[in-house]
Amino acid sequence: MSQIAQAVRASAPRLPRTRVVLVDGPAGSGKTTVANHLAVELGGAPSAGAGTFDPATDRADDAAVQILHADDMYEGWGGLDALDEVLLDQILEPLAAGRDAGFHMWDWHRSERTHRIPVPPRAVLIVEGVGVASPRARAHAVLTVWVEAPADVRLRRGIERDGEAMREEWERWQSVEARVLDAHDTRSAADVVVDGTGVLPDASGAL
Repeated sequence: MSQIAQAVRASAPRLPRTRVVLVDGPAGSGKTTVANHLAVELGGAPSAGAGTFDPATDRADDAAVQILHADDMYEGWGGLDALDEVLLDQILEPLAAGRDAGFHMWDWHRSERTHRIPVPPRAVLIVEGVGVASPRARAHAVLTVWVEAPADVRLRRGIERDGEAMREEWERWQSVEARVLDAHDTRSAADVVVDGTGVLPDASGAL
């Protein structure tokens, strides 16, 4: 993580004030953990994970690092193909134009968008999740990190987190994500490849 952080610091921002780091890879590979460790290396704080943003307390607009989770952007299990409508149209492109950005978080339990997550210009913005490193998004990023782990490990992690009742959804998701990640050619385009089986759990316990 220290070497990746050093590369981020040494890079020139592609947005007016913000260095964007994209952490992509299949579900359950360890992206949230990598994003949290990288945030700490860059002088920021770890995130408790998707779905945990609290508009009443999480308003440190002067923080050096912000982590965004694609799970807060998708509209449920079928939302992967529409990710760019949030990530590009509501976050990266407004920041590229020098404006504050933000989006309304998707609540997986209520199946609707709820409170707004503000994304002001910062020194570093880390975006983690399946599909975040699309070609359009990579054009704004100073670094793309690919995190990988065997399919059986990723499925086991997902079932442990979400329960056996979600096995069919996870298996369906793995099929969809494989198509999207292949179309994006993300692994080949990544600047860094991380073995997610060797990533230690962080304080949030996220994977």
